[in-house]
Amino acid sequence: MMEFVLLGFSDTPNLQWILFGVFLFIYLTILMCNSIIILITKIDPALHTPMYFFLGNFSFLEICYVTVTTPRMLMDIWTQNGHISFLACAMQMGFFLMLGGTECVLLAVMAYDRYVAICNPLHYALVMNHKVCIQLVAASWISTVPAVIGHIYQIFSLPFCASHIINHFFCDIPPILKLACGNTFVNEIAVYVVAVVFIMVPFLLIVFSYGKIICNILKLSSARGRSKAFSTCSSHLTVVVLFYGTGVITYLQPKPDQSERMGKLFSLFYTILTPIFNPIIYTLRNKDIMMALRRLIAKLLA
Repeated sequence: MMEFVLLGFSDTPNLQWILFGVFLFIYLTILMCNSIIILITKIDPALHTPMYFFLGNFSFLEICYVTVTTPRMLMDIWTQNGHISFLACAMQMGFFLMLGGTECVLLAVMAYDRYVAICNPLHYALVMNHKVCIQLVAASWISTVPAVIGHIYQIFSLPFCASHIINHFFCDIPPILKLACGNTFVNEIAVYVVAVVFIMVPFLLIVFSYGKIICNILKLSSARGRSKAFSTCSSHLTVVVLFYGTGVITYLQPKPDQSERMGKLFSLFYTILTPIFNPIIYTLRNKDIMMALRRLIAKLLA
């Protein structure tokens, strides 16, 4: 088999151009909002802290993450042609899994940063120095690569002798495994193992960090101090719930319970809808970002 065919949203022909307009608007908004966050965390001296260093990297990661799937989806809707080569499909899945895994690990790193800032403030500057921050970000990007390469090789070594039609808008694991001939039990187990390592382990680290943070915040005598501590964590916690919620439902749900329509819907959440919420959540709920944005606008209008 030399190529697959992505059905995308061809089952809703009357909505094709509406979907194209909506997805294009969302994609451009994601690019613009995340680019603004990257810009202001770079140029504003007040934001040269570990927290905003990680946020800038997270925004860059979000741009890469949505670019793996969304331009291809828009092109397929525009041309009404979902043909994708075997190699392009493997590469799309590989980059998607790598960036998704990196996002999970980076969210755990950001939770650890908040844990050190709130639970160990006197040693924060020493523990989260610039060298450590760079090492944590590099580890987030690199750690997923070997597992993803092995996973992709294993999946695309399977014989695809049945249909070549993928009832999805990008090359994701569940719809690809449905096309494979023979026994895919080992591959399905591998999906669960990788999901546990790169989704559940970072999630448990985040839960542990926030458990410690909440215990520490509740010990504060000042109501204003508690409110300020909670406000620095609420944005990150909201993003974690949105991202992990849809990811866990998609990849850890038993195979017989997955309908293709629901699979597409959940995929839309974690591929394009959650990324548009992230910069909005971080800007609207973060006073430092809003103040830096006002300073930037004032400079541009001056």
